Amino acid sequence: MFTEQQIRNFSNLDYDLYKYIIGNQEKVIYMRIRDLAKETHVSTTSILRFCKKLGLDGFSEFKIKLKLYLEDVNDNNILNEKSSLNEFLERTLNQDFENKITEIAAIIAKSENIIFIGNGTSGILAEFGARYFSGLKKFSFHINDPFFPIDNASFEDETVIVLSVSGESKPIIHLTNRVKEKDNTVISITNRSDSTLAQLSDYNLSYFVTEEHINASNLTTQVPVIYFLESLAKKTYQLMNE
Repeated sequence: MFTEQQIRNFSNLDYDLYKYIIGNQEKVIYMRIRDLAKETHVSTTSILRFCKKLGLDGFSEFKIKLKLYLEDVNDNNILNEKSSLNEFLERTLNQDFENKITEIAAIIAKSENIIFIGNGTSGILAEFGARYFSGLKKFSFHINDPFFPIDNASFEDETVIVLSVSGESKPIIHLTNRVKEKDNTVISITNRSDSTLAQLSDYNLSYFVTEEHINASNLTTQVPVIYFLESLAKKTYQLMNE
């Protein structure tokens, strides 16, 4: 509803209006401009000026936009966990997938070290992946800061596994480009195979499930990612011991 740029340009009076609206959204969509002015102790002119800053013609348009926003938020339903898992099983797990796991694991088995990269939830899973691989005798570490400096010579000729649900995170894509510049092999795990990150990678594993969002939070199931990581680690361990 409110962008970061808009909020940064708010005056103190705008912030007071903003805080009241955020705390009373369901109420505000039914209020007259005079009612809101009385509740927030500002003039109707200040409210109209506030609306203009949001790129709106007036308070009526603001209420319409707020109402649509609330309807969109309320329409965000979380999928049943079995539905998400069934999508993954039906669309992804097949013989081609097993062959791809074996192919990628063979690359990992020959690598000296494995570097995992991710941000947010993917950053947490990157740490999990690094610990899981290390537990199976393949030393790994993780980077969960997309602005991590990689100019060190040790970031050359490594295998890098990048995790991202959307595959469109600009900081992650930027870091992946930097990694590729140093002749590293990039393996990505994303939800879609047509994402920017997937296209940048040497190898990609995609899990093709319906993405789930509540407001700005991406709540898409990460069960497939854990399955991919464990499958790769176990297959790598097997190949290392053959």
